[in-house]
Amino acid sequence: MLLTVTGTGPRSRARALAAALRAAVRDGTLPAGTRLPPSRELAADLRLSRGVVTEVYGQLLAEGYLTARQGAGTWVAELPGAVTVPPPAPPPRPHSGPPPTDFRPGLPDLSLFPRAAWSAAQRQALAQLPDAALDYPDPRGLPRLREELARLLARRRGVAVHPDGIVVCAGVSQALTLLARVLHARGHRRIAVEDPGSPPQAPLFAAAGLKTVGVPVDGEGVDVAALRATGVRAVVVTPAHQFPHGVVLSAARRSELLDWARSCGGLVVEDDYDGEFRYDRAPVGALQGLAPDQVAYTGSVSKLLAPALRLGWVVPPPALLEELVEAKRTADLGTSVPDQAALAAFAAGGRLDRQLRLCQRAYRARRDVLVAELTAAFPGLRVSGIAAGLHVIAEFPAAAGPRARLERAAAEAGVRLRHLDEYAISKGAPSLRLRYVLGYAHLREPVLRAGVRALAARL
Repeated sequence: MLLTVTGTGPRSRARALAAALRAAVRDGTLPAGTRLPPSRELAADLRLSRGVVTEVYGQLLAEGYLTARQGAGTWVAELPGAVTVPPPAPPPRPHSGPPPTDFRPGLPDLSLFPRAAWSAAQRQALAQLPDAALDYPDPRGLPRLREELARLLARRRGVAVHPDGIVVCAGVSQALTLLARVLHARGHRRIAVEDPGSPPQAPLFAAAGLKTVGVPVDGEGVDVAALRATGVRAVVVTPAHQFPHGVVLSAARRSELLDWARSCGGLVVEDDYDGEFRYDRAPVGALQGLAPDQVAYTGSVSKLLAPALRLGWVVPPPALLEELVEAKRTADLGTSVPDQAALAAFAAGGRLDRQLRLCQRAYRARRDVLVAELTAAFPGLRVSGIAAGLHVIAEFPAAAGPRARLERAAAEAGVRLRHLDEYAISKGAPSLRLRYVLGYAHLREPVLRAGVRALAARL
């Protein structure tokens, strides 16, 4: 409450306070149902005697502006035409059907987040952080974290990078936004994306002034011939594990894509969103390692730790580095230093490697369970994509259709499915093929079994 109380004597101050409170109640500044501070606190705030406030409260109680509840304080009364505090929303009605099993793709198991180890890393980082580090940070990121990331990316993903060539940012979404701003400033107005692909990319690029152009994907990855025909000079790809098809960009397509970039002075943006999760062999190395001058590499800890941390990185070609750093500076002046320091401490102690091994074991087991349950429950079902990542593509047999029947049965069984059409960039007629993108990493084995069996029973 911003109350102005003027006057030299107690009576004039009491009249001024009463008038100010009446006006606040009438105009809705103090809506009905608002609890007023105790007389002692209000008197201290306004530098009045408690007797003046007690007198005013009594006067307004008598006039009907206020109401007192025994043991509960003084409240604003409900006046005709006055603004009232809306009642709290009723609690949501409980789900009447079976508990939902949401096969949402791309979500890690958040219960695996290493709370104790992360807390220890935070305490260690804060204890070692000098006072000067709490000033506005280097927009590229904390030097210690960039050193750890350079070692990790070179060792685990084959990325060619020096610590000074990394820009720490708020996840891959900010990395793509910064790259889009730099490209727009350089005259780009369109950017190609895989189709099907990640739907959130289109509005993200649109906000930076770039129109997205969908490029088809086949069993070898992005169709480079179709990309060349678009005339664009920048493309976002997921070469290690295409989302959502789950294929790897073949060696021939890698060479063809990099030849395209060299021939037109183009940029390949590599979104390495879950490249470390490969279950049947060692992961394919990053595309950036083959052509650091043509590829901007992006990654984050969203799948390995938790999306809520909002910690990611981008390794741009050297020619774009200064512009990208300036774009980061103007965007937010830099990423949270304590969080960066915690991640650096977490990685330096080997805990990031241990977390990766833990998640790999859990997610591989869950993928095996999901595939076994699906093939047992639906003879003729086909799972496509490599054994990697956090999702599979399942094509149900024709006997499970038509599509509307399958999706209605899933809803009645409490199962949430997402058709491949939901990830199409170029919208067309609904597909009749029963291809669904099923995430499994966030679901424990009993939940996976129950969800598949509930759907099969309902059908």
